[in-house]
Amino acid sequence: MLDKPAGLPVSARQGESLDAWLPALRLGKKRLPQPAHRLDADTAGVLVLGRTAPMLAQLNRLFAERRVEKVYWAVVRGGPDGESGLVDAPLGKISSAARGWRMRVDPKGDAARSAWRVLGRGTGLVWLELRPETGRTHQLRVHCAHLGCPILGDAMYGGGEAGGLHLLARSLALPLEPPLRVEAPVPAHMRAALAACGG
Repeated sequence: MLDKPAGLPVSARQGESLDAWLPALRLGKKRLPQPAHRLDADTAGVLVLGRTAPMLAQLNRLFAERRVEKVYWAVVRGGPDGESGLVDAPLGKISSAARGWRMRVDPKGDAARSAWRVLGRGTGLVWLELRPETGRTHQLRVHCAHLGCPILGDAMYGGGEAGGLHLLARSLALPLEPPLRVEAPVPAHMRAALAACGG
C-alpha cells in the first residue's frame, strides 16, 4: 500500500503518473507491482498495490466482491441536512464539446451508493466521512454535489477551485489473513479546512 499524493494519476498516456514510479517499488520482485484499484488523479490517500500475480488476483477479487472497507474524508461546501445518510443515485457518463466528459446522476446509469456521516462543521464547510458501497468513476464527487454540498476544490462538480480537491482516501481494511487496515495522513492542502471544521 502507498499514500498517493493528490495530482498524480494512477496511469496516463502522457505526462507523469504512478506508472513511472513502479520500478522503484519492485523491491526485488520479478514483476512490477500493479494497482488493485483506482483513485482519481486529484484524490490523495491509500492505494493498494499487488506485488505478485497471486496477491494481485486476490486483491482484485476482494474489490470486485466489495469486501474491502473504504473510508474517505471530504470537506464540502455547505452541508447535507442531518448527520448521516445514504445516497442511492445511479451514475452515467455524458460528454460535450464544450465541457468534455463527466459523470452525472442518471436513472438509467449504473447503480451507485455512498453512505455519509458528518464528522465536523465550520462556517460554510462540513467535514464528511464517506463510505462508497460501489466504485463508480467520480462517485463521491457526484454524490456530494447531488446532496447539494460539492467537495471543496472540485471545479468539475461545483466545489470551486480552492487549493485542490479536498477528498482523501483515508483508510482501507482488507479481509486478509491476518486482516490489514491502513490509514493515510491528511495532506497539507486539506489541513486548514479540516481544522476549520474541528478536525
